[in-house]
Amino acid sequence: MICYSLSRRNAVALALLAALTAPMTPALLAQAAQAPQTNVPPAPAAQPAQVAGPVFPKPEPTDFTADSPTKEQVDAFLQASWGYDPNRVYQVSRIMKTATPGISNVVVLVGEKGRKETGALQFFAMPDGKHIIANNEMLPFGPHPYADNRAKLLELAVGPSQGASSKDLEIVEFADFQCPHCKDAQPTVQKILTDFPKAHFVFESFPLPQHPQAFRAAEYGVCVAKLGGDKAFFDYDIAVYDGQAGLATDEGATLTLNSAVTKAGQDPAKVEECVKTPEAKATVDASVKLARELNVNETPWLFINGRGIPLLGVNYDTIKEMISRHSANDGPAK
Repeated sequence: MICYSLSRRNAVALALLAALTAPMTPALLAQAAQAPQTNVPPAPAAQPAQVAGPVFPKPEPTDFTADSPTKEQVDAFLQASWGYDPNRVYQVSRIMKTATPGISNVVVLVGEKGRKETGALQFFAMPDGKHIIANNEMLPFGPHPYADNRAKLLELAVGPSQGASSKDLEIVEFADFQCPHCKDAQPTVQKILTDFPKAHFVFESFPLPQHPQAFRAAEYGVCVAKLGGDKAFFDYDIAVYDGQAGLATDEGATLTLNSAVTKAGQDPAKVEECVKTPEAKATVDASVKLARELNVNETPWLFINGRGIPLLGVNYDTIKEMISRHSANDGPAK
């Protein structure tokens, strides 16, 4: 569903990310299948029965041996992560010391209103109070877990932009022009821009090594933006994705990229000269470096005021809920 970097992919960490972003309970929850009935006369119409929510066991005081994080800190973190979903319910069931001083084992029971099943989310809280670890993958933690990412993106995400000039709601996409799933994600990007006119949208290139024409396409995009501005870049963006199949060969890539440059209203010869400069490569390199620093390992990837999610890994209604909550709660850009 997404284009993965060859550098690494931690499936367990992605599962944790899904647990923190998914609108439903974690994948651990079983869904009961009801067998069809035959030769049964239809029953009178009735109002659907109200299904009770999950009943969590009473926490044991002996399961709370760590001084940090506190239950209140874990609650604040989960509220920041899950607050967009009014149907999710949870209970912090364990915060225990481990054999390593300062590292705590945290277990959270998770459920959903109207369903009895529960799942469990486990992570290890670090001594700095700002990170958690799940199977060697480090993720942000705290009452404002995405604040550091947001500050970094506000400073360093300087790619072509569209939408509002204010960065109070900043949405940053990391994408690869040769990634077919980035092409598939473009209608979602356009829906975001339509539904959230106050969003400031930034494009950052993240060409993956398994796509031999992606870096070149990114350099062309840098030069189109330099010569023609942001609007020209997004016209180029659309044209490259439309002709993405042409990137399969060197010759096809040349034709495809020059055609996209022309459709963006720019001179292919001038763009080609710009691409030969060290600045073009340095700009793409800086975008890749930023992605790595933010632990982006796949495309397309979206940041909502610093909160990272796989753009095609979360349904659009959930993305809307997340954007609305961050817009309402994150405060102005600093």
